[in-house]
Amino acid sequence: MKKTMYFLALIVTVTTLFLFNFSLFASEMDDRIESSAKESYVFKTYFRGDDIKVQSIDGVVNLTGTVSDESHKSLAQETVAGLPGVKSVDNKLEVKGEVPVAYTDAWLVTKVKATLLFHRNLNATGTEIFAKDGTVTLRGKSTSKAQKDLTTEYAKDVEGVKNVKNEMTVLTAEKKSGKKTMGEKVDAISESIDDASITAQVKMTLLYHRSTSALKTTVETKDGVVTLGGKAKNAAEKDLATKLVSDVHGVKKVVNNMTV
Repeated sequence: MKKTMYFLALIVTVTTLFLFNFSLFASEMDDRIESSAKESYVFKTYFRGDDIKVQSIDGVVNLTGTVSDESHKSLAQETVAGLPGVKSVDNKLEVKGEVPVAYTDAWLVTKVKATLLFHRNLNATGTEIFAKDGTVTLRGKSTSKAQKDLTTEYAKDVEGVKNVKNEMTVLTAEKKSGKKTMGEKVDAISESIDDASITAQVKMTLLYHRSTSALKTTVETKDGVVTLGGKAKNAAEKDLATKLVSDVHGVKKVVNNMTV
């Protein structure tokens, strides 16, 4: 009888310690998820004017608060979903103000801005974007003709854009004077861009570009190296995916394993 009671007591003690340690581990994991989200490149770079609250319970993350743009809502979810330990994301973020109706000029401006923002070889923050009846006009400063042409190419590849008028000014003199482009500044700190942020930017980039939006592409990032999987219709489509992803902030290398 005493032996039975002893073993029962031992089992209860071991079980209690296990549950306590498991609870402690889960709590530490949740704290790490919440901290990693707030300290991620995406949150610190794109969401400065937003009010996003991140709460993790046993790896299930709740996103609440407000964002300034619909794209921020999706970007926040993709970033958090890519963090270690996250099981699922319940996105309850709300967009401040009125959400533009799809394919209107206001909607196009928002889409083009979001698409250009993730590319390091562009001067996205220095580009003004206007839209009228599907025609997008670009103004601002470009450090080279190649950068200007690339901005035009990327803008044309946004769903709903019928035509692009690029009125950007090429400032080659500024480039020669030693000023760095936004892309070069980001490259200088690329080591600090976390994998979850890179994955989220890559997914959004492929989604926003008309030429790759229909692709069912899987994206994995390890130490800045992005591996793409899935299917492409042809070699040109596969090569385009590589090109677009290579130009995303923080990407060091692209391994394209997509099948044709």
